[in-house]
Amino acid sequence: MTRQATATVLAVDDEAANLQLLRQVLQEQYRLLFAKDGARALELAVNEKPDLILLDVMMPGMTGYDACRALKANPATAAIPVIFVSALTDAADEIVGFQAGAVDFISKPLSPAVVKARIKLHLSLVRMEELRASRLAIVQRLGLAAEYKDNETGLHVIRMSHYARLLAIAAGFDEQEADDLFIAAPMHDIGKIGIPDHILQKTGRLTPEEYLVMQNHPAIGAHIIGHHEGGLLAMAHDVALSHHEKWDGSGYPNRLAGAAIPLAARIVAVADVFDALTSVRPYKPAWNIEDACAWMTTQRGSHFEPRLLDLFLEQLPAIRQIMERWAER
Repeated sequence: MTRQATATVLAVDDEAANLQLLRQVLQEQYRLLFAKDGARALELAVNEKPDLILLDVMMPGMTGYDACRALKANPATAAIPVIFVSALTDAADEIVGFQAGAVDFISKPLSPAVVKARIKLHLSLVRMEELRASRLAIVQRLGLAAEYKDNETGLHVIRMSHYARLLAIAAGFDEQEADDLFIAAPMHDIGKIGIPDHILQKTGRLTPEEYLVMQNHPAIGAHIIGHHEGGLLAMAHDVALSHHEKWDGSGYPNRLAGAAIPLAARIVAVADVFDALTSVRPYKPAWNIEDACAWMTTQRGSHFEPRLLDLFLEQLPAIRQIMERWAER
């Protein structure tokens, strides 16, 4: 059964004839709700949680614009897509509608084919967003699986993912690329699942033999994620495998240097180390931001790519906000 077959559409219009037309056009595909004024529309939206709202503009009392603004101001209904259905065809009217929060504008008189196509499109977009949110949740929980075996907390992967996204934007990533890195970054340490607990949870310094075992976690993580031709999982593979490589080639597991290290992994290296330094661990207290930045500056050109470290340090006001929002309580 498709989403379109089960979706609920709320149609709002003060003219009964328009609602009847929408009933005839849509009743075979959707569960329909009807309202003749803005106040009733708001009530139904809160109580019934429709998947989409078709909203007339010119109605007595509360206009469609006012109703849309009220819907978007209420967290319970803000995510519901609103399509204005109106005889108003001036571009200025459409601008007002989009500023109020609508996703589309359908002109009267209604074309059944256009109405069906627009509804299908926007329900599909909602579905895509839901799938993306679910994918993010699953990936974050994969990251948490590694953290539960480690001395770190789940908030570590959230903070460092935000740091990584912030740095990616500063380094020239577009929004989509930065979002992909935000989703991929929590999987950087997924390979720790394969490290024995007596090593992973040791509070003291690792022996040389134990450290060699620990150095296997990037390759384990890359194996878990697998090889992919492109996209999010290819980025996650690069991050898991190479986030412990160092700019000067002294890192592990492959002793890559400079631009041979994938850019996403270079970014995550900066974000990961910063959060590790500024977080409490069983083997150390949290460093303050100034001390962490000072130490990382000593690693400029050795551990970290100089350009990325400089860009990261330029983002300190935003970094402080992330630290505060996702602080350990």
